[in-house]
Amino acid sequence: MSASVPLYEAKAELFRTLGHPTRIRVLEILQQGPTTVREMLAILKLEPSTLSQQLAVLRRAGLVSSSREASTVRYALATPDVADLLASGRRILGSTLASSRDLLDELNDD
Repeated sequence: MSASVPLYEAKAELFRTLGHPTRIRVLEILQQGPTTVREMLAILKLEPSTLSQQLAVLRRAGLVSSSREASTVRYALATPDVADLLASGRRILGSTLASSRDLLDELNDD
């Protein structure tokens, strides 16, 4: 990414990258530790080409890294900050859903 891109645009691009359910699921799996493509395919039940495309997007964004061991490629989170971001997303969703539930309870009380 060019240094001339404003920070808010770079952030928007990061969140666009995270805006795909398969990518989020891959990142969640990688929170458990480095994982092979074969292991991810068994969990995700995806076509290999689909997983490959999503991993490429995550690699280009700098969210995952890969290493080769003989013929096996193992993926990992590029930084622990990715796991922190996912945890923050979970907390935000929890707060939002709790607020929605409170509002729904209020509506039902009327």
